Amino acid sequence: MSALPKPVEAFLAEPHLATLTTLRPDGSPHVVAVRFTWDGAAGLARVMTVASSRKVGNLLADPGGRAALCQVDGFRWVTLEGRAHVRTDVPRVAEGARRYAERYWSPPPDPPGRVVVEIAVDRVMNLNL
Repeated sequence: MSALPKPVEAFLAEPHLATLTTLRPDGSPHVVAVRFTWDGAAGLARVMTVASSRKVGNLLADPGGRAALCQVDGFRWVTLEGRAHVRTDVPRVAEGARRYAERYWSPPPDPPGRVVVEIAVDRVMNLNL
């Protein structure tokens, strides 16, 4: 993926919430508000969550399936889309937590079964940026 325009990168650095959309096994969309991080160098969006969540269940039912994150602030928005993977290995979960703490100025919750969803972004849409 090529570098994003500076206004898009700047907007993604703002600590807003986003919606994460995954598909349930029946094909219907599951949309939930999440905090996330954007790693432009790697082209990865990361979402901290737990293995028992519906979003993780959806992704595990379709390994490598697609997901979309949409950050909105007023009339500005960016949607990041790509293949999503649930990661359980300690280094990746720790990296997700580190980036989360940096973006939101506090560490993420640390419940049992914490995982990180990594979305390898291959499509970006935006408005008013």
